[in-house]
Amino acid sequence: MLREKLKSIGFVNSYKDGEKRIALLPKDIAQLRHKELLFFEKNYGSDLSISDTEYAALGCQIVSREIALQQDIICDPKIGDSTFLKDLRAGQTLFGWIHAVQSKEITNILVENKLSAYAWEDMYEDNRHCYWRSNELAGEAAVMHAYQLHGMMPYDTKVALIGRGNTAKGALRILIGLGANVKVFNRRQETLFRKEMAEFDVIVNALLWDTTRTDHIVYRADLKTLKPGTMIIDVSCDENGAIESTVPTSLKHPIYEVDGVVHYAVDHTPTIFYRSASSAISHETAKYIDGLIENRPNVVLADALIIEEGRIIDERINEYQNKPHFDSSLK
Repeated sequence: MLREKLKSIGFVNSYKDGEKRIALLPKDIAQLRHKELLFFEKNYGSDLSISDTEYAALGCQIVSREIALQQDIICDPKIGDSTFLKDLRAGQTLFGWIHAVQSKEITNILVENKLSAYAWEDMYEDNRHCYWRSNELAGEAAVMHAYQLHGMMPYDTKVALIGRGNTAKGALRILIGLGANVKVFNRRQETLFRKEMAEFDVIVNALLWDTTRTDHIVYRADLKTLKPGTMIIDVSCDENGAIESTVPTSLKHPIYEVDGVVHYAVDHTPTIFYRSASSAISHETAKYIDGLIENRPNVVLADALIIEEGRIIDERINEYQNKPHFDSSLK
């Protein structure tokens, strides 16, 4: 393969508050063919006690943030929350969690700057999400953090868990392990949940929400029917989604209250356990690096290409962004 046909990848640290996850660890680089085309921002692994010399010893490039952002492909787990998108040049490609479907601002930047984007949230292999372990960690970390903030132990609560996917699996592991009384509702049992929701002390939403829906599982009006002090842990964090009163929050300000109901909706809970999360992310990300560099996307990547050189490919983006949105002044 001719050198000029190869693409370079820049790895940058996230500037999102509290975000410490990184996309690629030294342990997963040895197997790659084009280590010299991997450009890491200085101090890339410092939060995980990984030195630049470990990356350099493998043949990778250690560069300034500015140079890392000049590469053909930019990889950042929370790229959808980055501040550098407007500074990228036409033709560059993004690789990370984009969430353009839920963000008109991100979509506009990608379209106007003629960028391409492979969205991790849309990567599936054999009908399983490629970053499934991160989904489990989201459920595990959200439950552990929310209960701590609420000053309760799970064994003192009756819990409704909505969903049966990887995120729900992680949440259930912690809830059962710490003695909670849990009832699980799948996506076909929304009506049953609504009949029983006032019985619970905690409601955990881990349902992958269909962004074309205009209804909700828990409406704001329902909050007044819940027990005072009820806590909603919305791991999915879809604003105006399954939980109408959900507004995504941050680690700095993780909870808010509406009509006496505590809401927890941190949108990047796996970073709480950033070492475990980074290890899981890196193991999966490494599988696609050589394909991206050699410009030979496989089926998984092809299905995850949501925008190509400014052209919207994923029709869900337009469908969702034309919906009326929840008033974020609730927060």
